[in-house]
Amino acid sequence: MTQTLSPQTPIDLILFGAGRWGTHLLRNLSAHPQVRLRAVVEASPKRLQTLSKELDSSIELLSNWQTAITLESVEACVIATPAATHYNLIEAALKQGLHVLAEKPLTLNTKKSQTLCDLAFANNKQLVIDHTYLFHGAVAAGKSAIPSIGSPRYGYATRTHLGPVRRDVDALWDLAIHDISIFNHWLDESPVQVQAQSRSWLQPNITTPLSPNGLADVVWCRLQYPSGFQATIHLCWANPDKQRRLCVVGDQGTLIFDEMNPAAPLTKHCGDFAEEHGWFTPQNLATETLSIPKTEPLKNVCEHFITCIRQNNPSAVSSGQVGTDLVAVLTALSASMDAGEKWVTVAY
Repeated sequence: MTQTLSPQTPIDLILFGAGRWGTHLLRNLSAHPQVRLRAVVEASPKRLQTLSKELDSSIELLSNWQTAITLESVEACVIATPAATHYNLIEAALKQGLHVLAEKPLTLNTKKSQTLCDLAFANNKQLVIDHTYLFHGAVAAGKSAIPSIGSPRYGYATRTHLGPVRRDVDALWDLAIHDISIFNHWLDESPVQVQAQSRSWLQPNITTPLSPNGLADVVWCRLQYPSGFQATIHLCWANPDKQRRLCVVGDQGTLIFDEMNPAAPLTKHCGDFAEEHGWFTPQNLATETLSIPKTEPLKNVCEHFITCIRQNNPSAVSSGQVGTDLVAVLTALSASMDAGEKWVTVAY
C-alpha cells in the first residue's frame, strides 16, 4: 500500500554535490516551501567554506556522504555528483530508505541502472532522474502539439557550444541525452537501432571504458525508431556556434524547439505541395509561435520530485526506468563508435 505525506509536513532532504549544477539545485531546494534542507555534502573544502558563509547555520555542511544519509528523520536526497559516483550513492540511499532525485545520466551502465530501479521498487521508494528538458515548458507544449503535424517522418537536432569540456565522459554522454530524451518523450517510443561517428581533437589520449579511442569532441548520431522515424543529432563542445535546436518533421508540418530563440522557442511550420504536370509548388505556408508557460525547468523538476514523494508514486515523466532506457541508448551509441560506426541494436 502506498503512503502519502501531508502537504503541511516539510520533507527533510540532503544534497550531494554543490558544484556547477548542484548550485542551481541548492537554490531551488532552499527556496522550496515544502523542503527542509538538512545537509549539503561537498568534497571540495574550498566550496564548503564558501557555503558556510552563504547558508543558514541549521544546514549541516559535510564532506562524508555516509554520515549524511544516516541523519535522523531524513527522507530524501538529491544527487548532483559525477555520473561515475551515482551507483554507489543511489544504492546506499535507497537501502537507507531514502527517495532519490539523481542528475542525469542515472549511471554509466545499463545493468547497474536497472538494478537501482529494481531496488527502488523493492524498497517502495521513488527514483527520479533530473532530465531537465522533460520539464521545460516548450517540451511539454511540444508534446501536446505533435499530433498537429501529422505522422512524424524524421527529426534532427543540433547541440553545440564552446565548452564546457569534460574529462570524465565524452561529448556523447555529456550532451546527447537531452535531445534523445525529448525525441523519446514526443514520440512515445525509444530507438531500436543506433549509429554514431565521432572525432577527438582536444583529448585524444584520455580514454575511459566507454571511450577507448579518446574523448570525442564532436559526435553525429542516428537513431532508428520502431515506427520508422529516424533522427540525426549533431553534438559538439568545441564549436563557438552555440545551438540548441531540435525539430520533428511530420507529413503536415514541422515542430521546432529552438532554445536560442527566447522570443519564440517553440514554433510550428506548415506547408505542403501542389503538384501539376510533375512539378511541385509549395503552398499553404504558415508559421505559428506556440505559447509556453514561463517557468524554470529545474524548479519544475524539484516540484515534481516532491510530488512523487508525497504521493509515493513513480514519476510518469522521468522515472528511473526512463533513465535506464536512455543509458541503454547511449551505451549502444558508444558501442557503435567503438565498432567503426556500425549500426548497433539497443539492449534494453
